[in-house]
Parts: sequence; structure tokens; C-alpha cells
Amino acid sequence: MAADDSFGRLDDDDYPAYTMGRAAEMLGTTQGFLRAIGEARLITPLRSAGGHRRYSRYQLRIAARARELVDQGTPIEAACRIVILEDQLEEAQRINAQYREGVRQPGAAEA
Repeated sequence: MAADDSFGRLDDDDYPAYTMGRAAEMLGTTQGFLRAIGEARLITPLRSAGGHRRYSRYQLRIAARARELVDQGTPIEAACRIVILEDQLEEAQRINAQYREGVRQPGAAEA
């Protein structure tokens, strides 16, 4: 990949741009917390060629929400489940909004 191709990916929410150390620093948490939410399957970091965990901005937002819940006293497993359910609800609402918008379009196919 050419260097100029890499710069375009920095705007990609799913591009794994952050190392575990940098991600933990940005979230104000420990690397152990990131490993724990990985073990709870909240996020699955990509691995670099050397096997190091790499996180995307989207994954950091998910991790930040989990940290917020844990900081409020929610057990980590429960926090991860809550975040997963919140994410699923947001996706379902997005799909429903797209469907409703499609139904309102003139000439839209009927379901």
C-alpha cells in the first residue's frame, strides 16, 4: 500500500490505527481492561503483522462506553452485554429509519 493510500484510511472509523498502549492511554484505562473486554467479546482487535493488538476509532468508542459503565459500578461482563445491546438497538433503529424513508419515496417498492 502506498503512503498516500494510508492517509485516506485515517478517516475510516474501522481502520485499526491505535496500538493497545495508545488506546489505553486515550481511554484513561489499563491494557488489562482492553484485554478483558476483548475476552468478553465486546471488541475484537485486529492484529498487526507482529501479532500486536490494533484498535479502530469505532472500537475505542465502544470501549469508552464500557469503561463508563464499569466506572459506575457495573460488572465488566454486564457492561459488555449492555454495550452490545445498545449497539444492536442503534443498528435496528437505523435500518428501520432507512426502511421508513424508502416507503415514503415516490415509486418505492412495497414491502
